[in-house]
Amino acid sequence: MKRRTLLSATGAALAGATLLRPTAASAAPGDGYVMAYFTESPNMTAANYGLHLAVSTDGLNWTPLNQNRPVATPTLGSRGLRDPFVLRRQNGGFVVLATDLNGTDWNYQSQYLHVWDSVDLRTFTGYRLLKVHSLATHAWAPEAYWDPGRGQYAVVYSAVTGGRNVLMVNYTADFVTASAPQTFFDPGYDAIDGSFVSVNGVNYMYFKNNTNSTLLGTRSTTLNPGSFSVHTAAIGPGRGVEAPQIVKSHTANTWYLWGDTWSPNGRFFCWQTGNVAGGTWSLLNDRAYTQPLNSKHPGITPVTAAELTTLTAAWGLPTWNRIKSYNFPDRYLRHADNVGRIDTYPFEPYQDQLWTLVPGLADPAGVSLRSVNYPDRYLRHYDYTIRLAANDGTSAFRGDATFYRTAGLADSSWTSFRSYNFPDRYLRHYAYLLRIDPLTGSSPATDRQDATFRIGY
Repeated sequence: MKRRTLLSATGAALAGATLLRPTAASAAPGDGYVMAYFTESPNMTAANYGLHLAVSTDGLNWTPLNQNRPVATPTLGSRGLRDPFVLRRQNGGFVVLATDLNGTDWNYQSQYLHVWDSVDLRTFTGYRLLKVHSLATHAWAPEAYWDPGRGQYAVVYSAVTGGRNVLMVNYTADFVTASAPQTFFDPGYDAIDGSFVSVNGVNYMYFKNNTNSTLLGTRSTTLNPGSFSVHTAAIGPGRGVEAPQIVKSHTANTWYLWGDTWSPNGRFFCWQTGNVAGGTWSLLNDRAYTQPLNSKHPGITPVTAAELTTLTAAWGLPTWNRIKSYNFPDRYLRHADNVGRIDTYPFEPYQDQLWTLVPGLADPAGVSLRSVNYPDRYLRHYDYTIRLAANDGTSAFRGDATFYRTAGLADSSWTSFRSYNFPDRYLRHYAYLLRIDPLTGSSPATDRQDATFRIGY
């Protein structure tokens, strides 16, 4: 591995400087977002330490690209990545940064970051390692921004110095060589995962307090190392959280704050606020958002509507769907021991929640739900309960396995599934098990909610 030359710093930032995250055009309705991530699952069967991408139109509901497979894979250093981040450069192209760590060996030492260049996030070129320090430690969770006062990009990451993680910074013009590292933020306790945004001329950095696994927000009117101070109370969902990431709605004065948890592994939470300066965030109901399957440590970047279209065309939409419960939106429709049910995400085997919605076996105007990991099997009702069974070729099976998609009984923007051969009955859950029951628009609200689902990814 070739050691890269370190350059000296190019000068102090100007007072009052504001970080810039340039976009190819001003955000507008129809624009979207791209999320970079890696994948893990509770039992690590989904562990993949390559670069994954997902797209979203609203910054809340995400569609994995490339069938949730990596679009680029590290071949240097540890040959694996964590914590990827996509930055739009001043020339309109992109650079991808990521931690050099293949797996979960937290004692692994690397002084480097993985780096790719990309014009359009469809091709990735110039893959290399960027050396950021010479310490006997790691360089975790890089994020970067353009510092106009210095005329360079700042690369902020976590490294151990003085016996604890602090946020370090290097400055670079090309992501090939970088200045000597400086301490960017040291609150006096272990701190990792810095994430930046600028609002109304004030710079905000959110990070993880690694001593109690909560998120905290800081702010500064400059971008100078040492200038950020904490201005929020601890933010958390009642369990350990890390990897903060902030994104603004393209259509409203609303900001979203994402966080990743590990118990169980791979579960995102999302908060919102209309006032970043106030520092108060409200936890969203799971009904409002859907993370990419098995995603870890999101890195979110705005893209234009045209870029969203070309990304989707290049990498393709998933050939499968996931189906979320309306009134238990942390639960997804799955099969387990050939029984249809809803269970709390994430779970193993994660493939049990993946479905191919095919033309109805009894009527192509309807749909049948075919299992991805048992592709000869479909959800069918039998004595009004829902089971996963192999197609026996009979007309009874075809009828039992066919449903019509209708407007959701509890929310017309969601979906309900009406039975083909018992048209007064709908697919619903009861005690988390799936069945078909007679339902109408005047049925009790809870029953209608049990029969309402979101078809997504």
